[in-house]
Amino acid sequence: MVLANENYLKLPGSYLFSEIARKVAEYSKANPNAKIIRMGIGDVTRPLPEASIKALHSAVDEMAQANTFRGYGPEQGYQFLVDKIIENDLIPRGLDIQNDEVFVSDGSKSDTGNIGDILSVKNKIAVTDPVYPVYVDTNAMAGRAGEYQQNGKWTNIVYIPCTSENKFVPELPTEKPDVIYLCYPNNPTGTTLKKDQLKVWVDYAIANKCLILFDAAYEAYITENDVPHSIYEIEGAKKVAIEFRSFSKTAGFTGTRCAYTIIPKDLEAYTEKGEIVSLNKLWNRRHTTKFNGVPYVIQRAAEAIYSEEGKKQVRETINYYMSNAKIIRESLLEMGFEIYGGVNAPYIWLKTPNNMSSWEFFDLLLTKVNVVGTPGVGFGPCGEGYFRLTAFGKKEDTLEAMSRLKSLFKK
Repeated sequence: MVLANENYLKLPGSYLFSEIARKVAEYSKANPNAKIIRMGIGDVTRPLPEASIKALHSAVDEMAQANTFRGYGPEQGYQFLVDKIIENDLIPRGLDIQNDEVFVSDGSKSDTGNIGDILSVKNKIAVTDPVYPVYVDTNAMAGRAGEYQQNGKWTNIVYIPCTSENKFVPELPTEKPDVIYLCYPNNPTGTTLKKDQLKVWVDYAIANKCLILFDAAYEAYITENDVPHSIYEIEGAKKVAIEFRSFSKTAGFTGTRCAYTIIPKDLEAYTEKGEIVSLNKLWNRRHTTKFNGVPYVIQRAAEAIYSEEGKKQVRETINYYMSNAKIIRESLLEMGFEIYGGVNAPYIWLKTPNNMSSWEFFDLLLTKVNVVGTPGVGFGPCGEGYFRLTAFGKKEDTLEAMSRLKSLFKK
């Protein structure tokens, strides 16, 4: 008799964005003439940088010749890409990260979900609330979350509220966790932590032998000077933190898939007997066993974003999205909404009007003005009464969406 992983049966409903897609599909089928503007899922709309396209074509041509063909590559990533990552992303920030501490992968979503493979199921997990659903769901799948409750929380997860009352700055937990997920610039709220605020967490992790899983997927969107681009800018972080980075939102690789994770060799975990274990070695073992590496042609495309031409094109794309964010921010403020984010991140987090629930607001926008966003409650209990809009759409769609909202919410 085949036994199922019953942890999956504990998961509530479907994945958040799958549920949104289902609702939108049903509405579209019933209203085939509706022009729906999607500002929900954080997918990009700008094409890959031209430098990456050129590199892709060149790499494909290499694959067509026997003398330049590539088969299996190093699972950790080709050295040409790892060198560019260190040279351009890390050294300019004063970070001392070695080649064997960088692992190229097919996405930070994958890595944040898979990192639990090298961690005991006995670890107590802490997440900010609201939170990117993958952090919670993957721990539930592994059996760390406990039981799901009617209030939207799991019994074995420590929730750290991030609300307007604390200005979305998480406070240290009263119950000590073993593993802490932090995402900054934050998805979904678009807010950030300054260096002194992030230092509080690093110091806490050092004092309590905790591990911080730091998702920096949106660091390229930071505009303010006192917001760290990497947790390793904080002294001592290499002893307690793993950092996840992505080319998806930075350079449009959502469909081509490329990212990297940094696991310092200074980072240690423990056996139940108290013996010290290197997480770098454990991840390398997991990575080389379960992953065959990002395709050569994709890694060449990723390498190209670090050329002078590529850097310029990436910056133009980020500026394009942040221009959209400004349009959304200013439009919502004009309508009288209470909003957050959109300054150091491509997400705008808004308070729903008239005490509407997140899903009620979702349905209102979909049916009245054909605009799709993401209900805040889908990111956790503290997200109830909030709503997320993304700036990843086309500028003309962003302007049209704000025009439609203004017709609905005249101040």
